[in-house]
Amino acid sequence: MTTIDPTHPAPPPEPMHRLRFEEPGPPCRTELPGGTPAWLVSRYADVRQVLSDPRFGRARLYAPDAPALSDVPDLVNDPDLMFNQDGPGHLRLRRTLRRAFTPRAVARWRPWIAAIIEELLDRLEARPQPADAVAEFALPLPVAVISRLMGLDESAWGRLRHWSEHAFSDGTHESEQVASALKEFSAYGADLLAERRRAPGEDLVSGIVAAADEEGGVPEAQLVSLVCGLVVGGHDSTMTMLGNALLCLLGERRETWPRLGADEEAAERVADRLVHLVPLGDDRGSTRHAATDVEVGGVTIPAGAIVLADCGMANRDPEVFPPATLHDLFAPLEAPTLSFGAGPHYCLGAWLARTELHLALHRLAARFPGLRLADPTDTVVWRTGTTSRSPRSLRVKW
Repeated sequence: MTTIDPTHPAPPPEPMHRLRFEEPGPPCRTELPGGTPAWLVSRYADVRQVLSDPRFGRARLYAPDAPALSDVPDLVNDPDLMFNQDGPGHLRLRRTLRRAFTPRAVARWRPWIAAIIEELLDRLEARPQPADAVAEFALPLPVAVISRLMGLDESAWGRLRHWSEHAFSDGTHESEQVASALKEFSAYGADLLAERRRAPGEDLVSGIVAAADEEGGVPEAQLVSLVCGLVVGGHDSTMTMLGNALLCLLGERRETWPRLGADEEAAERVADRLVHLVPLGDDRGSTRHAATDVEVGGVTIPAGAIVLADCGMANRDPEVFPPATLHDLFAPLEAPTLSFGAGPHYCLGAWLARTELHLALHRLAARFPGLRLADPTDTVVWRTGTTSRSPRSLRVKW
């Protein structure tokens, strides 16, 4: 039996860019954190197959007889969430957003995203030093972007952060606390949909309502989950990516900073490489359910099995991403990253997240070429309680 010595607390977690990954290999048996048997798939080609093959779905993970994937309620494991739908139902929901997040649409948004960035940089420059790059930049940027897209009032921003922390709970919150927060969040999403039905505008929620009415047959609960998922996913992931990217670049790759500010295309490659290398959280797997026996990488995964597709390991597969260039931040990726998934559940917001991240890094480095951390990297306090992990604050000087 292991005992805990309170005089020797556990060491702080490693920064996300320093996480260690095992060498990917053939599919093998493993266990989920709760002890449920599963199959681990870790090679690039195998993970792409699992994420793209319709025989590996999400919906069966939430069948009445399926083992629970989480001990507490959360948005990620809501059966009504679009990510947890398969087949025609999933396609019907995705069609409500079919024109919203295309590269062409994101390109049209680019000028006002850049304007938001410049406004935040103006505010940061006016702050006394050291200033908190998370509170002043990494958090308000994606919140402002998703709020403009969805027509959300700035007065709701505090509540959105509270709901996000519970929507992506890592199990450390009390079940009742999470359930109460998600109930409030769902009521907010339902009210937002009702308001846009009464008075539609040019925002994304109004577009969802119009597309759902045109599509027909979309359950209201799924629309509520879709709106809530967009609100929290649209800002939490980008905030996490940006905070971790700044810690990596300013803490250990400071030599890249001048080029980031001078060359926007280089900043774009760096953003892509960081998204590829730095996971959002410590739990890197994406789970699926095998509907039939399926051969993956020369191994037969039996029908009914839960499959854990480890995108972090796959993104380091030496057969696809040569070790010699893996950590060259300016090298173009040799193959599409799996950080945004693959197949029918590929992240709808991937283009938006990439655009926000590379523009943010480029403009921040251009405006503050002397930006540096005010504190050692090993003193970082981490944002905990959610499945994503990034610095709670990041004090910087320039």
